[in-house]
Amino acid sequence: MKYISTLLLVFIFSLSANAQDIKYTEANESDPKAKAILDKVRKRYQSYSTMTADISLDLEFPEQPIETQKGKIKQKGNKFHVMLGSQEILSDGNVLWLIFNNNKEVQINDVPEEGSSSILSPQELFSFYERDEFVYVLINEMVEGGRQIQQIEFKPLDRNADYSKLRLTVDRKTAEIVRMKAFGKDGSRYTIHINKLTPNQAISDNAFVFKKEKYPDYYIEDFRE
Repeated sequence: MKYISTLLLVFIFSLSANAQDIKYTEANESDPKAKAILDKVRKRYQSYSTMTADISLDLEFPEQPIETQKGKIKQKGNKFHVMLGSQEILSDGNVLWLIFNNNKEVQINDVPEEGSSSILSPQELFSFYERDEFVYVLINEMVEGGRQIQQIEFKPLDRNADYSKLRLTVDRKTAEIVRMKAFGKDGSRYTIHINKLTPNQAISDNAFVFKKEKYPDYYIEDFRE
């Protein structure tokens, strides 16, 4: 199955010297200060009935120029629509549509069980750390662009993970996510920036249902069991 190359990504983020010295090996050894910040972030986003966001994804590969893709996210409960570059992920909570506009291809799947997918849906972005798959620590507090930010670094406990760490940057005052960065073991880097977020707009459930007439001449393949 093809997936958008992000840890949404989705929603994925200067590393301090202390970060290199993380010795934690179990999830319950995580930094209490970092957990308190994450709880504020989750509480903030869970208070929204809906959310729309302008995002951008920086793709970095060794010895190659950085590629940036722009996109949008809409979310309402467990329903979401992610548009990034030429690709889309659409879900009504039960069905997942992967839309590849360059290839004129659509793949239909059941929504994977929580925590089992390589797609990080918008709602999982704010709770993935609770899966006991990571140990995390507050590595930095500083001023960036006139606002105070906090950075939390996550280390996957699975040694076979494709990435060595994740770094989440949070606005200290608003408890909103600024960006999230994934560090691939192959030297690649993926950074998701939340450029603008608008909560609690009215969004119809119909906005999260695939409409075949919008994609004429697309090849549609159903992978549902």
